[in-house]
Amino acid sequence: MGLAQYKQKRDFKKSPEPTGGKPGEQKLRFVIQKHDASHLHYDFRLEMEGVLKSWAVPKGPSTDPAVKRLAMMVEDHPFDYRNFEGIIPSGYGAGTVIIWDEGYYEPINSTAKTKKDQERELLQQLQKGSLKFALHGKKLKGEFALVKVNGRGENGWLLIKHRDEYASTDDITKKEKSVVSNKTLAQVEKTSTNFYGEQRVKESSRKSKKETELQKNRPTIARKTKADVEKKEDTKKKASATKTSKEIKTPKVKAEAKKKTSEENPEESLEAILKKAPKGKFSTTLSPMLATLVDKPFDEPGWVYEVKWDGYRAIAFCNKKSIELKSRNDKSFNEKFYAVTNALKALNVQAIFDGEIVVVNDEGISNFESLQNWRSEADGELLYYVFDLLWYEGKDLTALSLKERKAALREVMKTVVSEEGIIKLSDSFGGSGTEFFEATKKIGLEGMIAKKENSTYQAGFRSNEWLKIKASKRQELVIGGFTKNEDSSKLFSALLVGVFEGKELVYAGKVGTGYSDKTQQEMMKLFRPLIIKKSPFTELPDVNKPSRFRPDPPHATATWLKPELVCEVSFTEVTRDGVLRHPSFEGMRIDKKAKDVVREKERSAKAVVKETKEEAKKEKIKTKAETIDKKMVTPVTKKERKTLLNPTDETQVRDISGHELKFTNLSKIYWPKEKITKRDLLNYYYQVAPYILPYLKDRPQSMNRHPDGITGESFYYKDVTGKAPDWVRTFLYHSGADNRDRKYLVAEDEASLLYMASLGCIEMNPWSSRVETEDYPDWCMIDLDPSPKNTYDQVIEAALMTKQVLEEIGVKGYPKTSGSTGMHIYIPFGAKYTYEQSKEFARVIVTLVQQHLPKFTSIKRTVREREGKMYLDFLQNRPQATISAPYSVRPKPGAPVSMPLHWEEVKKGLKITDFNIHNALDRIKSEGDLFKPVLGKGIDLEKVIKKFEL
Repeated sequence: MGLAQYKQKRDFKKSPEPTGGKPGEQKLRFVIQKHDASHLHYDFRLEMEGVLKSWAVPKGPSTDPAVKRLAMMVEDHPFDYRNFEGIIPSGYGAGTVIIWDEGYYEPINSTAKTKKDQERELLQQLQKGSLKFALHGKKLKGEFALVKVNGRGENGWLLIKHRDEYASTDDITKKEKSVVSNKTLAQVEKTSTNFYGEQRVKESSRKSKKETELQKNRPTIARKTKADVEKKEDTKKKASATKTSKEIKTPKVKAEAKKKTSEENPEESLEAILKKAPKGKFSTTLSPMLATLVDKPFDEPGWVYEVKWDGYRAIAFCNKKSIELKSRNDKSFNEKFYAVTNALKALNVQAIFDGEIVVVNDEGISNFESLQNWRSEADGELLYYVFDLLWYEGKDLTALSLKERKAALREVMKTVVSEEGIIKLSDSFGGSGTEFFEATKKIGLEGMIAKKENSTYQAGFRSNEWLKIKASKRQELVIGGFTKNEDSSKLFSALLVGVFEGKELVYAGKVGTGYSDKTQQEMMKLFRPLIIKKSPFTELPDVNKPSRFRPDPPHATATWLKPELVCEVSFTEVTRDGVLRHPSFEGMRIDKKAKDVVREKERSAKAVVKETKEEAKKEKIKTKAETIDKKMVTPVTKKERKTLLNPTDETQVRDISGHELKFTNLSKIYWPKEKITKRDLLNYYYQVAPYILPYLKDRPQSMNRHPDGITGESFYYKDVTGKAPDWVRTFLYHSGADNRDRKYLVAEDEASLLYMASLGCIEMNPWSSRVETEDYPDWCMIDLDPSPKNTYDQVIEAALMTKQVLEEIGVKGYPKTSGSTGMHIYIPFGAKYTYEQSKEFARVIVTLVQQHLPKFTSIKRTVREREGKMYLDFLQNRPQATISAPYSVRPKPGAPVSMPLHWEEVKKGLKITDFNIHNALDRIKSEGDLFKPVLGKGIDLEKVIKKFEL
């Protein structure tokens, strides 16, 4: 790079930073400077070509090989910069600098004998994006690597420690002092005359950026006094990467001096905001800005608060219909969360959004376990909560303030997002941070994010201007044992805990954090008298079960205890199988009896929020938390069924009605012209199940299989003896016609329906009677079956004549398209009359209709006798005779659906293809189930017959 960029960024009349310097040693030097500028970070610098190649490492180096630190390559620095320690008072990089470590380095496995040859090797490695070297510093020693990575932009690298004798899991950044002055950052900042070189200036002549801001703007990072520092060092040191809110929050100011929040200032228009933003090219590579974990919430002006969603962070790169949905580590989410991808396509915008993919329950609370188990839309309510806008229609918004980006995002979302959609706005709230946090805990959210309103978006960095505070839940638990991992030096590795359900101790998980050595010693004294040979839990815990975060089992052994001791544990949530997520030991409870420990049940979030509002009203507390139920979370009010099977996996296993069904060959084409697949058919039947099942439930099914689609061979599959799964209900029927016994499949639930569809049953053909009333049909049917010579307008005319005949005798019929060429008219019988009575009643009706329409209708059974006329079929009202069920798909071109109709719709212009697999669900949702009366109490046949006699 050279030093041109370095010099261009600085004003050396104001800055004490060096401008040059020449190497003079025979070894390559390195330096690591800890730099508290706008964001605390570590500058890692390696000597090459007479300058210092430099990387900014936000979290600082690690000696743990399992930890990979982000390192963003920055401009080259002059060689003499390795000696710089002091304060940069203003301009680029303003802040305090200390020399955290220094020494020399060399390439690994090198045969080079001279510095020049080593340098040549290292430059070649740099060019290839993989530097491997050994450090000989005062703090850092041993082998390291710098590796360029995708998804971090042009300058994204990772700093990685190799496994060697110097590798350690200890946090090396806890060694806070300069290796030159033996001072901390706070101490150097206090001694502000400490500048580069021999020249010294008075403290009052140059002030750091933070000192200036203290006088002018009351900064957000509080300066500590010498007493504060000494007190902290004497008690307990904390890692700089996890600063508490106490270190970050601003000093208290008078109420009248507080800045107005975004709510008190009107927002600028989208057009005005975009004018401020520079032009920027659309890209599909960007790492999200990250928040720093702090220990508790706070109240400060200039901060806003957001929900901390328990999901997957995702950047959405939207270029109209071209979408890239990516994870934090640049992995594509396009296929895994296809529903979000499709929803983003529908927005048809040019934008880059930052947000979180979640699965929520009915009350809108995100659940990480549900998200992990999500494979298709049937697995839960998938949402994408958007909380930042980074690029929009050619403008780069990252350099704008959060307040401006949020205002722009709200305007964009208003125009493209609907309330029913899965893309949601995750908005910010002003007011009290502590009250907001309490509200998140009451509702059951994971926590909150605090953001400075004036913060810019710093891609790839963990910032102190974005803070996260987690809300842990607590529960008393019974200790039933403990584990000890192989090669562990601790007295025990984790507690095995549970809760009582009656007299049984039910396992609730392992608790592996929250203990000091002293605590473990005290607990072991309590454990020893209670050791037993057998597990006290109802089911034996799998203490070596691998997980997503720990694929290599811990090789632990378990020691069981009498379930008499009670401890208190904090956690984030409980999984479906009752196991705690992120548990941490809080202490022993001597005031609780083990037998009294049961699982605490969470109350309704909506009810709690209502109480919170009432309490706030009484105390006259005005806070944004009062609107939490409306803005913080979005309850799921409409639970419409979505797809069961995702669009990519060829084989998928789903739990349906408590039965495990395996669906295979999902991309097989069933309708070649329309490219409709087996997957599409299964998804349709899953979504339509609540509507079609009432007409299938408890009825034997005459299955007609099309395993190769509508153009392949089809066959009836009525006898499932020895072929169906054990859970499938069957009905034994003896046929007098061929003197055979057959076991028919009886539909009971979604599992039965989807099992049939998985066999290639495109259409569903149920009996008219149920197994409990085998000889008594629930309906009587009239099937209008046209010949090729008939038009569909003639079918409509015959249907309307049937309606007229029925109305004349006081009977209401219910029409539906057959889904093929004709129309069906159902008359409710309520299982009160026999098949023979049903058939004869239908014969009377069609005879009257045929008398009115003799030119194109017939009731002759044989095709030849009909002479090309429409057949008015009444013989479908016999035992075992079937026609396609309401809402059934038919194996015909266009994938038509047998659709119930309003009589007003039975008119000229109606077509069979009006209702198909693509639009049937929208039609049903709009009109509801028009066939419900068919399953009613039925007509009074005796009264109807009397009308005939009159």
